[in-house]
Amino acid sequence: MNSKIQDEYVDFLFDAILSLRTREDCYKFFEDLCTVPEIKAISQRLTVADMLRKKMVYNEIVARTGASTATISRVKRALDYGSDGYALVFDRMEQEGKEK
Repeated sequence: MNSKIQDEYVDFLFDAILSLRTREDCYKFFEDLCTVPEIKAISQRLTVADMLRKKMVYNEIVARTGASTATISRVKRALDYGSDGYALVFDRMEQEGKEK
């Protein structure tokens, strides 16, 4: 676990997220919690991670998502050297048949 972010407030946030049961619940919560650009940025990073793990090249990712090469590089670094959170989510989504 990344000790840089772990504290009681982040625990509280994650517990709140874990209480969500449906996509509609997520929309309601995240629309209240985040700005629209924040939600779009998070969803863009997740999409970029999915494209990178499918071996798509930067130019194609930029064209499809509008993400900057800096964002793509940051996501790539997380995929290569991060905490394997993306892999965890993608594996679970595949198991549940929710992969994009």
